Amino acid sequence: QVQLVESGGGLVQAGDSLRLSCTASGLLFNSVTMGWFRQAPGKEREFVAAISWSGSSPNYKDSMKGRFTVSRDNVKNTVYLQMNSLKPEDTAVYYCAASRVGPGNSLSSYPYWGQGTQVTVSS
Repeated sequence: QVQLVESGGGLVQAGDSLRLSCTASGLLFNSVTMGWFRQAPGKEREFVAAISWSGSSPNYKDSMKGRFTVSRDNVKNTVYLQMNSLKPEDTAVYYCAASRVGPGNSLSSYPYWGQGTQVTVSS
């Protein structure tokens, strides 16, 4: 049974940083792409970033480039999302997901999902 468990969310002020973690079990972690998505209240879930099994091909939504960094530790079965210079519009539930295809941005490519972690950025 595949399990993805996110952690690291919280309430921060604009300009602060957070690092989200997602630990996976029940799958061969070093063979899957890991992605981060987010969903704000009343909005659709959107792609944030993804990283290939080797960590060599990170992919970001354009608006996240330069502020967010995705990385992974295949020994710890964990993927990270470092978020800097946070803005109120970054407020959302952040989800990690696993895929057996390349680091794409399509939700439908990710069959495995975590429960999400709330990030709230106050102005």
